[in-house]
Amino acid sequence: MFGKIIKIDGNMCQIENLKKEAHSELMNCHLIFEEMNRKVVGEITEISSQDINVLLVGEIENNIFSPGVVKKPGSNTIARIITGNELELIIGKNEVAKDSLIIGESAIYKNFNITIPLNSFFANHSAIIGNTGAGKSCGVSRILQNLFIKSPLKPINSHIVLFDAYGEYVNTFKEMNNIPGLGFKKYTTRPQNEDELLLKIPPHFLEVDDLAILLSANSGDQIPVLEKTLKLVYIFTSEDPKIKEYKNDIIAKCLLDILTSGKSGSQMRDQIIAVLSHYNTESLNLDSIIKQPGYDRTLKQCLIIDDQGKMNAILLVTEFLQKFEKVSLDNIPIGQGFIYTLNDLYYALEFALISEGTLNNASSYNKNNILKTRLQTIINSEYASIFEVKEFITKEMFIEKLFKKENNMPAQLININLSHVDDRFAKIITKLYSKLFFTYTTKLEKRGSFSINIILEEAHRYVQNDNDINVIGYNIFDRITKEGRKYGTLLTFITQRPSELSGTSLSQCANFIVFRIFHPKDFEIVKNISTNVTEDSLEKLKTLNPGTACVFGTGFKIPLLVKLELPLPMPESTSLKLNELWY
Repeated sequence: MFGKIIKIDGNMCQIENLKKEAHSELMNCHLIFEEMNRKVVGEITEISSQDINVLLVGEIENNIFSPGVVKKPGSNTIARIITGNELELIIGKNEVAKDSLIIGESAIYKNFNITIPLNSFFANHSAIIGNTGAGKSCGVSRILQNLFIKSPLKPINSHIVLFDAYGEYVNTFKEMNNIPGLGFKKYTTRPQNEDELLLKIPPHFLEVDDLAILLSANSGDQIPVLEKTLKLVYIFTSEDPKIKEYKNDIIAKCLLDILTSGKSGSQMRDQIIAVLSHYNTESLNLDSIIKQPGYDRTLKQCLIIDDQGKMNAILLVTEFLQKFEKVSLDNIPIGQGFIYTLNDLYYALEFALISEGTLNNASSYNKNNILKTRLQTIINSEYASIFEVKEFITKEMFIEKLFKKENNMPAQLININLSHVDDRFAKIITKLYSKLFFTYTTKLEKRGSFSINIILEEAHRYVQNDNDINVIGYNIFDRITKEGRKYGTLLTFITQRPSELSGTSLSQCANFIVFRIFHPKDFEIVKNISTNVTEDSLEKLKTLNPGTACVFGTGFKIPLLVKLELPLPMPESTSLKLNELWY
């Protein structure tokens, strides 16, 4: 069927069609142009009754396939169909091996599996893209079932966290708990079954960046307030004798600012009463005694306004407040091993706000008081239980416990069900946990000794070009994609809208599994990231059957079409069957 080479234009090669027939079954099959010491591999892209167009994709030399063609085949070289052994050099071995994983079956070659090296796939960031109903959830389920359940070699030292946006995967991997050495755990924000655990975020884990994320801080000016809050929450929950002095110092400073604000006497009186009604100590409150020659008066009595609207005892009040010892927060050491509640944090935030003078500055008050409002909203919500922790635990112990079952055996796969929280709070959870994992791996004495693979379902809802970089200086997902690989923190994004995903994060992905996509913006994104995928292959993305994907990246020697087997059990993401529901 294959005649001489008619024309070579770049990597496109045109050869004679000797049979003068168009055989559609040969489309996308591979040919070999065999020469003395090497074999040039090509892929059939177009067949007519006169000629056949072939894309040159690589070379085989010494039984090793290398993508790219350095030297084109000679004009007299006759092509032939690739053999099974040669095909395995390109798409991977048909059988399971310790260093590889079966993705699925070739959509072109029947009974040929497509495998990927574990290091090339799981040790890099990846993206799984496709429209709703294209097969993403089933594809992810199948890949993980192949890894843990179908493979005779069990990755007992793996640590994979799946953020489950819709609760689709809660029963997909339950068989793992019946396999010796393997474990599957389910966390949720609203446990409904005995095998589900309540997701926890200990408040004492929260650093200033975490607090900024939790409270959706929108300005770098709010960071100093949050830094002071974390210092104060320790002071206010400890037994340090300096606590009362520091509280007095904060309140006194705030009241002195009011007295020197230039406001009218009645305004100053009302504001001082408002502050001391809410913030007070045993020695500084409205009933505190101010001694003077002749008789004593309470602080509240000294705030009386005369007929001319003046506060006659303003000097006495000022002198009284100035007597409180000035205590530097820097002189109070922050200890370790203490816990606190969100209510403690709220109390500390209030004092941080008044110590920063926000009560006397309308602009500053409006900007920073929103932090207090957001924290109070969480405290009053059903999400408050996530932050209820009664015993101290270190971050290291927390992560180690996370990946262990009750019998202290390892759990390699963790499912975090986010279906019971709104999008905003789900985004907070994914950020806080991802930062926790990243920080843990970066502090390991032996770099890369504990890898954590994070899989984000509906990633476009969390991994966005948001304001974090302007507030805390970085986006945690962007940082992980740029720095996490060398420490062992890896991200896999599952998304139906790559155009809404952070461009920085997506650009750092090394492997792509792309199911059917339609949207022009999403199609253009995939087109731009797939440098070695032909226009013909890209066009196929619009018509792929559910469960069939185009795979490319560092884990694949050339772009391939793969058909993923349906998982068993299936994720709870199947389409509605209206013929059963309606009738």
